Amino acid sequence: MAEQQPRKIELLAPAKNRICGIEAIRHGADAVYIGAPRFGARAAAGNGIDDIASLVEYAHLYNARVYVALNTLLTDDELLPVEAMIDELYQVGIDALIIQDMGITRMTLPPIPLHASTQMDNRTSERVAFLNDIGFRQIVLARELSLEEIRTIHRTVPTAALEVFVHGALCVSYSGQCYASQACFGRSANRGACAQFCRLPFSLQDADGREIAGRKHLLSLRDLNRIEHLEELLDAGVTSLKIEGRLKDVTYVKNVTAAYRQKLDALFERRKEYVRSSSGACRFHFEPQPGKSFNRGFTDYFLKGRSAKIDSFDTPKSRGEEMGVVKTVKENYFVLSGAGVFHNGDGACFMNKQGALQGFRINRVADNKVYPHEMPKLATHVTLYRNHDQEFEQRLSAANPTAERKIALSVELLETADGYMLSATDEDGNHLSLSFPLGKEEARNPQADYLKSQLGKLGTTPFVLKEFVSVLSGEWFIPASKLSEWRRTLVEQLLELRRANYPRLMAKWRDRRLTFPTSDGTSVLTYTGNVMNRSAAVFYREHGITSIEPAFEQQPVSGAVLMFCKHCLKYSLGLCPKYQRRTAYLVEPFYLASQDGRRFPLKFDCKKCTMQVLAPTVNGQLQ
Repeated sequence: MAEQQPRKIELLAPAKNRICGIEAIRHGADAVYIGAPRFGARAAAGNGIDDIASLVEYAHLYNARVYVALNTLLTDDELLPVEAMIDELYQVGIDALIIQDMGITRMTLPPIPLHASTQMDNRTSERVAFLNDIGFRQIVLARELSLEEIRTIHRTVPTAALEVFVHGALCVSYSGQCYASQACFGRSANRGACAQFCRLPFSLQDADGREIAGRKHLLSLRDLNRIEHLEELLDAGVTSLKIEGRLKDVTYVKNVTAAYRQKLDALFERRKEYVRSSSGACRFHFEPQPGKSFNRGFTDYFLKGRSAKIDSFDTPKSRGEEMGVVKTVKENYFVLSGAGVFHNGDGACFMNKQGALQGFRINRVADNKVYPHEMPKLATHVTLYRNHDQEFEQRLSAANPTAERKIALSVELLETADGYMLSATDEDGNHLSLSFPLGKEEARNPQADYLKSQLGKLGTTPFVLKEFVSVLSGEWFIPASKLSEWRRTLVEQLLELRRANYPRLMAKWRDRRLTFPTSDGTSVLTYTGNVMNRSAAVFYREHGITSIEPAFEQQPVSGAVLMFCKHCLKYSLGLCPKYQRRTAYLVEPFYLASQDGRRFPLKFDCKKCTMQVLAPTVNGQLQ
């Protein structure tokens, strides 16, 4: 029996722009995803073709991949411009498109791999099997899935490449199944313009108007952090680990990517059946600490089943690190009790008496006394957080590199009849031999260390000398200027060879007439099918769908479900009849009441353990 090959694992990082993408790769990403010039699910994160081309060139040196997010719904008028843009993206060398709209599959496409965005609502084995069978190369699973559900999907569809989110902000609704922003603000989440309805404050009321929870961010979730569960995810069948954050700045990308790279590399040392999917080893000049980057507190979400602490009800903003509690308050300073130590310029915050997060800047710290720039209304025993570590942020944003990524190189120096031959082999097996004519001149001293030192001066190149062998018949002297010239030529040609040998993936689209598995098992697609153009409608009809309703953006539905959530307010507030207790005096339906007077009915499905947010009402009337 042939020995099983190690499974290649991909750490996938976000790229707001070209700079973020380059730094993600430098800090250990095996792949990055970046917004297309237009039509990405983050409209504010578009990038020009030239910038994407530059990122591709850098990434491919390390055999890292560049995926372009094109995951919005398209109108009929947009199909031709998108088709032309895809061809441009393919020509500059991108490795895959992340899509939501099936209309793209009906375009005249170059042989470019397609990834199924999580906005396709990929949460069942049937959906994953369908997408895999028709040719999607990678499938992004719903964030809400548990380890057991992921494991089941992998067992059912073992050939599917499964991508899961491991870090970053969470949508409270299943991705692609949220219509609240469109309904309330005319800004479609499925068109890249989410207004973040879920981060707004609400009151929870029962049918008789009793207030169950007042003025809280009841749909706001903590941020995902699964850094301690990577091994379990890989064992469940995951091959791509995705960090969320295409709007995040470069310091966030550096810090979080480096943290996951370190964790994965340590795991690969123990588990030889897993290997990284790109080339080069990283060395960091700082200690990665995800807690220092933007976060609302952390959760592993539903990875191990339903848990109590997934919400961020008090604030949708970043709290950062807990530092301690206020011990003493004076006129212009305070004393902190706890393990945390503030520094000059730090940003701090606390929950004030009104239940709002209040921030302030620290001017200076002397001994154990902390002097704010402007003294806030602090009280003793209040918990303080640091949401901006000035020293840490400056270190990450400094001009000096915070990481190096080097490809291992073995070099051999040989004699030829009229000079010397320099051979190099990189860690991926790319091999190059170059001959240089030069007369033999006997050296006064042993040359091995000198030769290794000169040829190992690889500086800012992507390479590092791992092994050097000199096979010479005598101690010949070669001038340092010659060795430098040979080294530069060798590096330049080896870089060209790596570019030429980059293993670009081609599409394996299989246009099979399989039946599309709807969530309810029927041949009908409602507005939740997100069909917005004729090409997408053709796709679904070819795959067994007989009735297709327009997308919500084209035709709003009265009384529609605006959000489909695994997050359940009954459970979070201790009112779940299945797991906790039933409160007899509260009368359903419950409502989310917004500040502008709208009331959103809630529907609970205890059998499926889900919650739905319905279209709002004003004075009891559906809007």
